[in-house]
Amino acid sequence: MHITLTEAGLDDAEAIHKLQVEAFLPLLEKYQDVDTNPAKESIDDIVRRLEQPTTTYYFIMLDEDRIGAIRVVRREEGRARISPVFVIPEFQGRGFGQQVMRLVEGLHDVQTWELNTIQQETGNCYLYEKMGYVKIGDAKVINDRMTIISYVKIVAGQIHDRQDKERDSD
Repeated sequence: MHITLTEAGLDDAEAIHKLQVEAFLPLLEKYQDVDTNPAKESIDDIVRRLEQPTTTYYFIMLDEDRIGAIRVVRREEGRARISPVFVIPEFQGRGFGQQVMRLVEGLHDVQTWELNTIQQETGNCYLYEKMGYVKIGDAKVINDRMTIISYVKIVAGQIHDRQDKERDSD
């Protein structure tokens, strides 16, 4: 089984929405976060994001099948935010998350990555920490079942690699 990322376009909004609802509906049922859960977002919300010049959506592909998506929002120089990233339930827990994070980090010249996740989803927290992300800031309590925490990853190696290339070209 081979994981790849394929860039999505504006005409893919409906497909992204369908996958997003399928992926986040179990979390909506579990945490009852009606105002913040991506399963409650409309296709128009996704279209608006796709139209943002700083946003790139990718389908997460397992061989030829779309099993999820990831959105990268480029911020100021050298910073990007991942929001959201999701895999549909039947493909969760198979180690694809680590592959997806490596792939997306390799596609962008970013020194600082940011993301949020649900504190109670310990598998997500474990994955991000294993990938070098560190908790920052204060937790945000959404309701009595769910708290959102923020992570950041600083990729110093990319800075050094770029400096080495610049020196080599002198």
